[in-house]
Amino acid sequence: MPSTIPYDPALALGNLVSLERLDVLEQIAAAQAPADAAEDTLNSLIAAKRSLDMTSQELAGMGIDTTDVDTESAGVGKDVSTAAQAFAKAKVDAIKAIQPLKAKMAGISDSVESPVDYNRTQIKQMPLSADGLRMNVQYFSLDQNSQQSGTHASKIASFISGQVGIFGDEFASQASGSAASQVNSQVQNHSISGTLVISVTCTHKDAVLLAPFILDVDKGIRAFNAYFPDNMIKTDSIASMQKVAQQANTKEEKALTLLSGATMGSCFIGMVHILNTTDTRSSETMESVASSLQTQFKVAGWFASVSGGFGVNSSFSDDAKALLSSQNVTSHCTLTTVGSIPSIKSNQVKMGVKQFTDFDGASSMTALLKLQGVTQTDQESVSSAADRARTGQEFMAMKSNQMESALSALSDIDDGANKVIDTNSMMDALDDYIQKCLAGNIGAPITYYLKRITASQLAQAWMAKYYPNKYISISADDAGPAGGSGGSSSSSTTGGSSGDGSGD
Repeated sequence: MPSTIPYDPALALGNLVSLERLDVLEQIAAAQAPADAAEDTLNSLIAAKRSLDMTSQELAGMGIDTTDVDTESAGVGKDVSTAAQAFAKAKVDAIKAIQPLKAKMAGISDSVESPVDYNRTQIKQMPLSADGLRMNVQYFSLDQNSQQSGTHASKIASFISGQVGIFGDEFASQASGSAASQVNSQVQNHSISGTLVISVTCTHKDAVLLAPFILDVDKGIRAFNAYFPDNMIKTDSIASMQKVAQQANTKEEKALTLLSGATMGSCFIGMVHILNTTDTRSSETMESVASSLQTQFKVAGWFASVSGGFGVNSSFSDDAKALLSSQNVTSHCTLTTVGSIPSIKSNQVKMGVKQFTDFDGASSMTALLKLQGVTQTDQESVSSAADRARTGQEFMAMKSNQMESALSALSDIDDGANKVIDTNSMMDALDDYIQKCLAGNIGAPITYYLKRITASQLAQAWMAKYYPNKYISISADDAGPAGGSGGSSSSSTTGGSSGDGSGD
């Protein structure tokens, strides 16, 4: 990922420049340069490697020998490995070197009021530079989904002999009891992991200039005296002002440094990582314990028949459902922009747990009823086929209806949605940033145009303002030699010493 543009908010257009802070920016730029150059080398080699591999595939499809191309591709692959190691080392070294320098610019800064006459000075944009863009985007996505299910069935059948004297020996010697359990379970793990890394660095053709630059000489003298208390310009004596004016172009002369223009650039450096893990475990346990005597079935069946009903529910059944579902959403986003503030939009991530798994209830019920039917049939003694079929069918119908109703009574799980910053948010921000780059009027200084305002220029401008007809008018700004009105000087130091400009 390329480094961000070194930028200090204290170095604003029209403000007096602290050469110490400007020197820190230059040191940061110098520390970043090896890492940025190493990354450019790595990206160039990766692009060359991919190009050679695609060329080899294309030639192979046409039946052309690709031995030489493959050999060169393998050589480039080794160079990529070497360049990656060099980039990693350069990047780590740059980070360690830059952090102490950035600490020097931390906090709020103050500055003496600028000597610019903002009422008459204009800010112009001129196409002195060129538009340029360097972009590197990396995207990694991983979507995993695993499901496991299992079924456990157990049948416990026992035959219990009892004494039921009132129904006779035929029925007293036979009894039936059956227990059957059916357990269905399902485990589902779904994990979505995505990482997006975007780095965009732009240069913009429009430079920003103070043109015309109009100097307020009184503000300039006050600023000079604040910066150089040991070499103050005293306006209470003409002789003192003349002495200062005579120091022009000498080593002893002091000067203010003003930011009068800059070429602009901007950068968009962002990374977003989002992890969405859903873990759902569901189980269904159905237990049916039927313990009945054959005679009780017959007597109860006869009683139900003569009373207008049918069958008998001689057992109890329990349907237990267990559901455990958890969702873990992790989002980590970092975004640094210099020269522009893009629009950041959040997106909704669905929160909630899965509903109880739709097990095959029909097969489960069929298995249960078959198990019960087998054990009961084994316990039946002499009985008419019609009575046995009628009673068994009525019991199975009632049991099936009861369990099917229990299975169908599943409620929905509440869900919701939370807003997070994800890859879509980052792409929306990138789109907005590009649109603002195309529209212009954005950017941070990458090359500084510095204007030196010396003590002699201030003295000459002051005398030209207050004694316009007594001394030769020397221009210290862009107002021309007519000056004097509106608090501006009639002197001139042309548009700034472009040769004094320093850029990061």
